[in-house]
Parts: sequence; C-alpha cells; structure tokens
Amino acid sequence: MNQNSTDLMGVARLMRRAANGESLPDLFNHAAQNPDPANMLMGLSCAFQLLGNRDAALELQDKALAIGRIYRLPAEAAPPAIRLLALMRPGDMQDNTPLDFLLEASDVELILLYVSKEHPIPAEIPEHDLLFVAIGESCENAKLLAEIGERIETWQRPVINLPEKIMRLSRDRASALLSSVEGLVVPVAKRMGRCELAEVAEGFPFILRPLDSHAGQDLEKLEAPRDIEDYLSRIGGEEFYLAKFMDYRSPDGLFRKYRIAMVDGRAHPCHMAISGEWMVNYRNSGMTESIGKRIEEEKFMTEFDTDFAMRHEAALREIHRRIGLDYFVVDCGELDGKLLLFELDNRAFVHDMDSREIFPYKGPVMRRLFTAFRSMLGKRC
Repeated sequence: MNQNSTDLMGVARLMRRAANGESLPDLFNHAAQNPDPANMLMGLSCAFQLLGNRDAALELQDKALAIGRIYRLPAEAAPPAIRLLALMRPGDMQDNTPLDFLLEASDVELILLYVSKEHPIPAEIPEHDLLFVAIGESCENAKLLAEIGERIETWQRPVINLPEKIMRLSRDRASALLSSVEGLVVPVAKRMGRCELAEVAEGFPFILRPLDSHAGQDLEKLEAPRDIEDYLSRIGGEEFYLAKFMDYRSPDGLFRKYRIAMVDGRAHPCHMAISGEWMVNYRNSGMTESIGKRIEEEKFMTEFDTDFAMRHEAALREIHRRIGLDYFVVDCGELDGKLLLFELDNRAFVHDMDSREIFPYKGPVMRRLFTAFRSMLGKRC
C-alpha cells in the first residue's frame, strides 16, 4: 500500500481552479505531471469527472487503486490542525460524502482510504485524529458498511457517521423511522419487485424509482397502471421504491425544493431551487437565468435561522435525533405548512462553487456551514 510522497489535488480544488479561469487542458497537464503514478492516475480521474466522463474517470481510478489505496489532500496550513481519515468506496464524487468540498481551504488534512468487499480496511492504517465513514447508503454498500461497523467497534480514534446509522438513510427505513414526526410529511416508500408493481391498480399518482437511484435518476411520475408497464419496459433493475406523489406546488403554481445540511444536529441552508416542474433539479431549474428566483433564494439562505429553520425547528431536530448521524443532508419541500421530506443522504453535493457575480449571497452562508463542519471535527477530537 502506498504512503504517497506527493499529494492529490482532488475534485474540489480542480473545480475551483477551473472556476478561476484555468483551462481544462492545463488542469489535465497538471495532473499528468504528478511524479507519483497513483496520484497521477487519480488526478486524471478527478479531471475526467469534471468533464462528465464517468467511464473514463472510473477506469483511471481502477488503475490508480491497483497501485495504492491511500490518497492525501493537504491542508492549507502546515502542519495540519486535524488529520481526518475518510473511508471511501471506489466510485465518483456521488458515491461518497464529498468531504473535499466541505473542507476546501481548511486546516484539515484529508486522507482518503478506499475500501471494498475485496479490499477491506487493512491492518496498517495512516496516522489520524478522526475517522469519517464517507461511504454512501445503498443496498450495494450494505454488506461493506456492516463489515466496517464490526471493524471499528474498537477503533482507537473518534468515529464520525457510524455505518449502522448511515443505513437508516434508505428510503424505506427513513420513512418508517420518521412517519410519526410531528410537523413532517413523509411519503411512505414501499420497496417492491417487478411482479408486485405489475399488480398495482389504484392509488395513483405515484412516483417510482430504482432502488439505489439518487438525484432524480430514472425517477418518474405514474398516472395510471399502463405507466408502470411502460416504465418497467424501459428501466432495468429488479427492485424499486414506490411512493405516493405529493403535489407540493406553492400558490403561484411553482415547486420549491430545499437542500439543508445537518451538522452536529444543527440545520444549515445549502440551496433553494424553484421550478415549474415537480421534479426539481437545481441545474435545470433556471436559477441562473432568473433574478426573481435568486432574490427568493437569497432570502431563504440569509434569513434561514429566523424563518425556515424556526418554522420547522421541531421536525428538523427530531429528524436528527432519530437518524443519529453527525452529518447528513435533507432534501425537502413544504406542504400545508409542514416539512415535506424527499430524501436523506450522506453523499449529496454541498459546495461553494457557484459564480460570485451571479450568486453573491451564497459564499458567506456556505462558509458558515463549512465553519460549523470544521468545528464539529474539532469537538470530536
């Protein structure tokens, strides 16, 4: 296993340099000049992620992991105040908690240790002050997380985000855990196979998605039984989540989706997206093009503590208590004055990469979130 003498830049720093005007060829060239072969390949993998070429990124990552499974992202300060060891699974930045975005320009050294069913936690591990389990919740990861849970029962350092609590984030477990929370609307997510779905004949409209999908991938609204048949003819997989569709339109006919990060039990705003479509995605919701939408998002983010968080304080507090994780993300809306839960996730994208010119209000709010995250790490130490 390599103890790399050179450092990895990571996706966040590459993205920041791109945002500051560096061309992608320059970034690729920088990654290719890394004298350490594993870091060179992993750096190129990160660059291909920025291009959206997932297949090439994962192929390069596989080559890097064949050489070594430990990668270091240096702190801004030397020596670092905290050495954070993160357990990662091979994959892209949507498969693990995006820690390099949360720790950008901090005094924390981030040490990434990639583990899998074939490559469990090794006997020798890097020196560190804290362990963070960054692996995302999924059926595919369930066995790996269980094995990690057994290994870290006697860990000699504090552990953040215990594996058994990560598994509480699954749609069916979360809906069961949170269904009785006052002030919270939780659509019941039923885990169903193809044969069961074919027998659904009433209760429409529903929303349907494959078991481990996130970010709206293959998520569709079904209006009638024929839509299920059509969906199953197009979408692969053997198991799915079926949930009742909730019409959460505001009086103006638009849908509003909020992303909130729970850090050590406290809620922090990440963004707000407004769309005429029920499946709201920040990238295609027109926030960049609409000054009116940005004015509303600015109000949501800057007045969050005295408005949104205050109105839903009890529900957010109870979500944290029942899930029990130190850090996770809540995607939600509002319905009849209550908080409407869409999804809980420990790997949702939280960042400060938006244009300073177009979104001047985001930077200070996101920096407060990152400061809270760093403070949590300090307390755990």
